[in-house]
Amino acid sequence: MTMQVMLISPAVNAALREARFDGDAPLDAAGVRQARAAAAAVPVADRHGCGPSLRCVQTADALGLRAEPDLGLRGWDLGRWSGQRLAEVSAREPEEVSAWMTDPSAAGHGGESLVAFCARAARWLDSVESTYGEDGGRVLAVVEPAVVRAVIVRALALPVQAFWRLDVAPLTSTGLSGRSGRWNLRCGQPLSPAAEN
Repeated sequence: MTMQVMLISPAVNAALREARFDGDAPLDAAGVRQARAAAAAVPVADRHGCGPSLRCVQTADALGLRAEPDLGLRGWDLGRWSGQRLAEVSAREPEEVSAWMTDPSAAGHGGESLVAFCARAARWLDSVESTYGEDGGRVLAVVEPAVVRAVIVRALALPVQAFWRLDVAPLTSTGLSGRSGRWNLRCGQPLSPAAEN
């Protein structure tokens, strides 16, 4: 039976506007307004979840979802870089940033390597499929953009380096449909015109 997994990226916050590594910053006022405006466009689902970051929890709430935070959907652990601006880290640790962007096994920041992060996202997708795949149905989760990218890498059996070539805009829906490890992708659908601003 075919199942659907829909991943919604959270609304904007100050960290995104300032090109900071995620950290755990809340939505800003504009992000809350955009998420509330998009609530009517959220697809119907049988099960809801969200990443445990404040941004994901607040987006799910503003969208009107009763979503339980799931540690399996937490964002990429970037260790000591979390919450810092990319430009500042690049100026201070250029070799580490270069290695992070070119070597999927690098974790000079003290957190997860890209390989480890993508493997964690793959385990989540595999667990959803094994838990709900027999019944079909629809699973919807609000997750950090990096999680969306990592799940796509798994679903389409892409090389890990493809992660860097995927862009996920705020308040967009990425849908996977399929069964038995074979997924089709529908990506980047804005939830509403307000989400495009």
